[in-house]
Amino acid sequence: MSPLTQALRQATPVPGRIPARVWTQAIRPRTLSAGAMPVLLGIALAYGKGVGRALPALAALLGALLIQIGTNLANDYYDFKRGADTSERLGPVRVTQSGLIPPATVLFAALLCFGAATAVGFYLVALAGWPILALGLLSLLAGFAYTGGPFPLGYLGLGDIFVFLFFGLAAVAGTYYVQANHLTQAVWFAAAAAGSLGTALLVVNNLRDVVTDARAGKRTLVVRFGVRAARIEYCALLLIAFLAPILLWVSGLAKAWVLLAMISLPLAIAPLRRVLNQSGADLNPALGETARLQIAFGVLFALGLWIG
Repeated sequence: MSPLTQALRQATPVPGRIPARVWTQAIRPRTLSAGAMPVLLGIALAYGKGVGRALPALAALLGALLIQIGTNLANDYYDFKRGADTSERLGPVRVTQSGLIPPATVLFAALLCFGAATAVGFYLVALAGWPILALGLLSLLAGFAYTGGPFPLGYLGLGDIFVFLFFGLAAVAGTYYVQANHLTQAVWFAAAAAGSLGTALLVVNNLRDVVTDARAGKRTLVVRFGVRAARIEYCALLLIAFLAPILLWVSGLAKAWVLLAMISLPLAIAPLRRVLNQSGADLNPALGETARLQIAFGVLFALGLWIG
């Protein structure tokens, strides 16, 4: 029986039974910057190049957020089912593991989000054709397969690659393409920055959970290569992100306005210190700090791309 069939048979969500605050907790709003930032950069770059279009841009943002939320819900469900989320969890409470929402209902909600994202995708495919169809199908598949299916990406150490590709390269390029119907070199610099900061969030999460992940057989890169390697990865990801606007300017692909992103550099200091010196639950503040860095960098970088 397919996961969709199981969810439809078992989930019986009743309006008002589960408080809105619990659903808000389930979708993990602090992580949504990872889905919004690359789309924001793709929109800003398109408008900066004079090819921006409001409706495709808004549809791309809605689709990205739906996939992000669907992925978060699927992770909540499958991490519980696979034993990665237990009472020993160091991070925020997960609604499935804690019993706040029945597992089948969480899976049902995830599939609804993926279905809604597919509906949005039909509009974008009508505008931009088969490249967006292929990208959309791969994004949906990857979102579900991150922790679901027979070969979950997050459990095989492929989560970092997944985030960089789909919350960086694919999201920025796809957003730009649905507006312009072509790509430009500048897209890849912006995409690298977005993917790097999105992956940095995952690195902090995996560093915090390295002990419980190892026990559950979740072979993240931190589990595979150790804490020192993860700390080096975090530093490298921040470096890539802040190099991107500089290289855009130096290469003549953007005006000096893109250097506005550098104003957010001081926000990198606190999470970097935590990542380099702390472990376990002490890394929880670093998640929020990295997310704030991502938002500030993204807004400033987008403003520079739009003006330039």
